[in-house]
Formats: sequence, C-alpha cells, structure tokens
Amino acid sequence: MIFERIERLLTQTESTNLEFKAAKNAVPKNLFETICAFLNREGGDILLGVDDTGSVKGIEPTAVEKISQDIITQSNNSNMLDPAYILFSQKYEVEGKIILHVAVPESSRVHRYKGTVYDRSDDGDFKVTSPEQIASLSNRKTNFYADAKSYPYLTMDDFELDTIEKTKSIIAARKSTHPWVSLSNEDMLLKAGLFKKDFKTGAGSYTLAAALLFGKEEVIQSLLPAYKTDLLLRRDNLDRYDDRIDVRVNLIESFFIIMDFIDKNLPDPFYLEKEQRISLRDIIFREAVVNMLVHRNFMGQLPARINIYKNRIEMQNPSLPLKKGLLNAKDCIPHQKNPLISKFFLQLGWVEEIGSGIINISRYYPHFAPKGKFELIEDDYFQAIFNFEGPVEGPVEGPVEGPVEGPVELSELQQSILFECSLEPKSRDEILKGLNKEVSGYFKRGLKKLVDNGLLNYTITGKTTSRLQKYRITNTGVVVLKGASGHEQDTKDEN
Repeated sequence: MIFERIERLLTQTESTNLEFKAAKNAVPKNLFETICAFLNREGGDILLGVDDTGSVKGIEPTAVEKISQDIITQSNNSNMLDPAYILFSQKYEVEGKIILHVAVPESSRVHRYKGTVYDRSDDGDFKVTSPEQIASLSNRKTNFYADAKSYPYLTMDDFELDTIEKTKSIIAARKSTHPWVSLSNEDMLLKAGLFKKDFKTGAGSYTLAAALLFGKEEVIQSLLPAYKTDLLLRRDNLDRYDDRIDVRVNLIESFFIIMDFIDKNLPDPFYLEKEQRISLRDIIFREAVVNMLVHRNFMGQLPARINIYKNRIEMQNPSLPLKKGLLNAKDCIPHQKNPLISKFFLQLGWVEEIGSGIINISRYYPHFAPKGKFELIEDDYFQAIFNFEGPVEGPVEGPVEGPVEGPVELSELQQSILFECSLEPKSRDEILKGLNKEVSGYFKRGLKKLVDNGLLNYTITGKTTSRLQKYRITNTGVVVLKGASGHEQDTKDEN
C-alpha cells in the first residue's frame, strides 16, 4: 500500500534518495534544487511538512492546494527547471497533520535549476560547475538510457496523430487543467521531453521514446526490427496455442490491445473497497502490463511475451537488471529503465508513482486469487508469474465474471447500451449518439447499473464521471447480452 511506504520513509534518515523539508505555508526555497538533483542522479522521494529529523510538522490546510499547484507550475516552467519536468504531489494525513509527497524519477536528461546544474549525494544537494562533471553526468545518461537516443530524420509524419489525440483525452479525463491538454501536438511532445535539442548545433530531433510511444508500426519496425509483444492463450493446446496476437504497434496502442486480451481471458472477481466496486483484474494486470512496456530493454533481440494458462500467467520482458533475483515490496528499490517513457505513463495516470506497481500488486493479488501467489524475478529476462492454485474466486455476494446462471433482467435501453459498447469502447456521448438519444437521469442510472453489476467497465483510470471516459463490455456483459431476450420493455423515461 502506498501509505505504508510513506510510513516507512518517515522511519528513515535523509539520504541520496530521500529528503525531508518543512513547508508550513509555501514551497520551500530550496525545493527545486533537490528536485533538480534527484532528476540528475537516481531520483528519490521528497516529503514536505517534515523536518530534517523526520518529525512530522505538517502543512497548513489552507496552503496545501497552493503548494501543490506551485509545484506543478514551476516544474513545468523551463525558465525555472530546464528542461521542464512536470511533477505532481500526493497529499497524506499523518499523525493528524497534512504532508505532501513528491516522487521524483531519475531523468534521462541533465537538468538545470535557474541555470545551475545540481547533483545529489548522501550529504544533500550540491552545485555542479565543472564542465567535466557536467559532461560526465550527460554521458552517463546518454549511454545508459536508450529511450533518449535521438533520430534526426523522425518527423511528425512518422507518428500516429490519432494516438496523440487519444492520449490528450486520457490526460484531460484525469486532470482537466493539465498544462499539456491545450498544447499543440508538437508542443506537447516538446514539453514531454520527447524532442531533444542539440545545444551545440541548434538542431533538434525526436527521441526513440517519441517513436515508441506514438510511432507508426512500420517506423518502429524500421528502428527496432526485434520489437514485438507476443500474446498467447494456452489453456487447452499447450504445445501451440488456443489464441495468439502478435503486437508490434506503439506502446500506447499496445497497452489497450494487451489489456483487452487479458480482459477477454481472465475473470474479474467481485470486490468492494469503501462500498465501491473496483476491478481487481484491471488494477493488478495494468501494473504488470505497464511494467512490461515501460521497463523493457528495447535494444535487445528478444520479444516480450504473455502466456495465459489454466492456472497461471507468465509475463516475460527483456530487461537491463540492476540486480538479479526475487523482488518484494519491502526492499525493492524503484529504478526506471526508460525515464522518458516512464514520465509519459505517469502523466497518463497508468502508473501512480515510482515503485507503486509492486505495492499495488502485493496489496490486491490476495483478493484476486486467495489461494495463489505471484513472483517478480529480475534478470536479463524479467518474469512476472501469477499462480492461481485453483479457480479465481471472490466474495460470494455480487457478480463474478464468467458464465451467468439464470436470467438477467435488462431494460431495452440497457440492452442497447451493452450492444453499443460491444462494437467498441465508447464514451457516454458516443453511446447517446449511437442510440440517437439525449442524456437523462434514466440513461445515467441505467449506465451506472451496468457498471455496478460488472457488465461494463472503464477503459481508463481517473475521473470516472468524465464525458471522455469510455465504457467497455465485459465477458459477463457479452454473455448477458446474448441471453437477454423476451424481457419486458421498460418505456419509462425520466428526464
């Protein structure tokens, strides 16, 4: 759980990767020196509202929102932090006091704060003024992070513009005031750090990260011929496969294809958290899939692969391990293999913060498969193995994905909504357009009931009431739709 990690951080002392800062009423004056240093070194965690000894002092409640907004604004301002690297804070209540947590990733670029380069050591932040030291920082990042590699002949014509627009919609659904939403496509890629400028020549070029996130399939295959993700269903035919999808498209579209494959072939036990139904399947395997896409060794010659068997799932990904062996949530040190791609997925909301994946999987997997276990093994071929040890079960109340016993009563409107979403994931407005109807209280309640009963789920996380949120029919919904016939038509329409 994320809060448990915050509690653990508070028991530690300041280090290369951890900084405490008092922040009663405003952003601390030296906050961005630390942010710059973390970006340039190995990343780290900053806790605001905590003094140097780790004692929680808290932030004035009236100042929390302004401090949070100032962090967003200043981190996105290249006159302050260059290149800009937009960051968000998370609010927590500890000992009855409010603190803010800022998770800072390691960047693939060398950053300056007000024109000065900062680096990090156990003793804190320090200025880097020697040209040799700055060159050493730059060389270390350029040589290690493949996603920052420049390709001078990549142009906007090589990108899927529809995918760029889709990502803007996802970001807007998560945070309508996000600075990237109103930018042009070119400016958004620039702000995301996907366009790299050579300050010696003045020329600029798009990076490998830009191509992987938004490139057309033929462009990616030209740059990385070995790039692909193999999806295999092996329930009955173990020698070959029952179903197979060869995924070679960009990472954004790959995410949706992989999640659809998982949704189609895995159950989703009914689970309530704070009286609200959440999808265990989406939470757990979204984290695992994002890990495959973000932390992959794209320069390697091996494909990524997902095998779904009757009693387990095996996910394999070519990797560049820091250390080898079994990972666990308590002592796992978060480390990004492709910082530019990680940064973009963070803005999409597909990851919460660095290191959250293993924490969320550890928290929710016992509810998804009470008799099962999972293992994350770091090696040259990273493996995530989820064993079920019997059928996946959940609490007895409520619907469970799979065959549905007995008739399910649906109104004609609900049947029509399900049918619309069976064609492709659709937003509320797209459903209404397909039905040639106006929005009404009756429609909203019918849509909500389909979600609550597990017949529809969401395609993206974030603000579920947003008009941009899309709805996807579940396996249960498909079964119910096929069996829904002869029901009494519900003609009551409440506006």
